[in-house]
Amino acid sequence: MRVALHTPLKAPDSPVPSGDREMARGLARLLRRLGHDVLMPAASRVAPGVPPPDAHLALERRARVQAARLIAHWKALPAHHPERFDLWFTYHCYYRKPDWLGPVVTRALGIPYVIAEASHAPRRAQGPTRLGHRAVERALAAADLVLTVNPRDVVGVKARLRPGARQAWLPPFIDTAPFAIPSRRDPTRPPLLLSVGMMRSRDKAESYRVLARALLSIREHSWRAMLVGDGPARPEIERLMAPLGERVLFAGARPHDELPALYAQSDLYLWPAINEAYGMAFLEAQAAGLPVVAGRTGGVPAVVADGITGLLTPIGDADAFAAAVVHLLDAPQDRARFAAAAAARMAARHDERAAAHALAAALKTLQGLPR
Repeated sequence: MRVALHTPLKAPDSPVPSGDREMARGLARLLRRLGHDVLMPAASRVAPGVPPPDAHLALERRARVQAARLIAHWKALPAHHPERFDLWFTYHCYYRKPDWLGPVVTRALGIPYVIAEASHAPRRAQGPTRLGHRAVERALAAADLVLTVNPRDVVGVKARLRPGARQAWLPPFIDTAPFAIPSRRDPTRPPLLLSVGMMRSRDKAESYRVLARALLSIREHSWRAMLVGDGPARPEIERLMAPLGERVLFAGARPHDELPALYAQSDLYLWPAINEAYGMAFLEAQAAGLPVVAGRTGGVPAVVADGITGLLTPIGDADAFAAAVVHLLDAPQDRARFAAAAAARMAARHDERAAAHALAAALKTLQGLPR
């Protein structure tokens, strides 16, 4: 099958690192692993970044023109032309970056429409976000199959699907193999606490604020910290961490293929996860055998098993977060137990092999659908 992979939020070839980019790349690998051809037609590309709500009306109008060109091109191709896709597959659809193209293109071409990771938030139905919200509702109403990655999206999405459409669970996944390398931790040095996250405004910056408050409150303990990431909020984050001096290393943004070595030399993975969907870095850290301390938010409990692979704390509570870190610093036996469980759990439940099996089963339900 030839699959048009549409990624409104972040394209797989984006130069900006993020969990969305890694998930888009992962879905392309899964589809190819299952024997499908993955196409990303030039006419289906959209501008990078998240536009302001007041731009959505113009974006919708532009998308209709874009869709018309894409439809005309598809129809002009011979029946078995390699650019003539059989299925439209959108990754990530939410009110700030909805799928304007999918519903129009699939209706005109009579092909199945799949969405992975959609969210529906009724509170966005009013005010400046209403146009993006309505676009999400149209996409969900047109979809034949929605693959839900974050458990908190299940109920909202289900309520908007048309009769006969299906919703299936796709576990958050990574290729665990690059992270399953021997530990490079140095037992003669203080434990290394690792955090990986872009340094941008809003939720990411707030996670760093919580992290800074937690680290400042445990200065009397022995530890070092490494922060991997960069972005416009870095000057603020550097100011927050300044009282900790050289105990906190700013490693900057690192290529994805360098991350396994950084996880391998660390002892704990820390991230407060303010409004995090589920967090790809949690999967990577645990695949590398790192215990996790995280905020209990969104889909994080679906990927970090509290008391088994890590500790979850109330969202935004720096004192509780700090207490969890101290517990694991003072309990090496718990760290070892969590580390072993984390690596095993990722390999069994969140590796690409498990996700490929779930995706194959879900796509089989598309066969024979009336159009």
